[in-house]
Amino acid sequence: MLVRIALIIFACIAAVTMAPVNAIIIRHDAGYSKYLVRESQYPAVFYLQKKKDRKICVATLIHSRWAITAAHCVNQTPLGETLAAGGRYQVRVASQQVEIDKVVLHPGCHGDVNSNSARRKIDLALLRIHEPLPYPVPIAINKQTDELNRVVTLLGWGYFGLGTIGRQLDDGKFRRAQNRITVANSRLRFTFDDPGPTNSRALALEGVPGLGDSGGPALFETADGLILAGVAIGEVLRQPGGHFRQGAYGATEVYERISLHVQWIESILLEDENQDRER
Repeated sequence: MLVRIALIIFACIAAVTMAPVNAIIIRHDAGYSKYLVRESQYPAVFYLQKKKDRKICVATLIHSRWAITAAHCVNQTPLGETLAAGGRYQVRVASQQVEIDKVVLHPGCHGDVNSNSARRKIDLALLRIHEPLPYPVPIAINKQTDELNRVVTLLGWGYFGLGTIGRQLDDGKFRRAQNRITVANSRLRFTFDDPGPTNSRALALEGVPGLGDSGGPALFETADGLILAGVAIGEVLRQPGGHFRQGAYGATEVYERISLHVQWIESILLEDENQDRER
């Protein structure tokens, strides 16, 4: 049986070689309600576009004036087009209507997303909010390279499905899943484990993100609060028999590793603060 492996981007538009995957996909045996959460539980996490009932692309507030997302979300929502036309892009953060007035793409974002070379794409973008937000409390970024084997919380809206069959429906509900990081090199990776085998490492809330969840966070939940470890960019999908089984058991998820980009993030935030003082 032919098995092909490709990096599947969490895009909002289907393509032949860069097909989208599905949103939060859960264990088939765990029950739907266990994965549902209120948006107020994670107020620093927000979506970039609402299209009818769909919520597309996710960002995380990491500063009173800055959020982070996947770079490809800038052009896969109206965000990039709106700013290019001289406007400000409106989003809702913790039930507040706010405006994004600037995007800073990672300097490495123009490489090849499928490449393992030094020129591979780094799929990150920082979003500046026009006025600093007194609430919610921003989520701290991870500065330690201690991610391997740690459990992360994944958040998103959009298509729902089960690990046995993948995508089922798009109900627009906010869900949380968990997974364990199994690779921490240039990026973070984890696999959607089938809970069926006796030696399975599947967590009680095992799951993966997908369509509409680009830019979404992988969070460490600690006694001191939430820490942003990664940003969702895609899925390494095995394709048995030439048919995609997006988000099904065995899928490997790929996140940009925030600890490798701390210097870039902090330099942008510091530069912005210095410019504010000079005005």
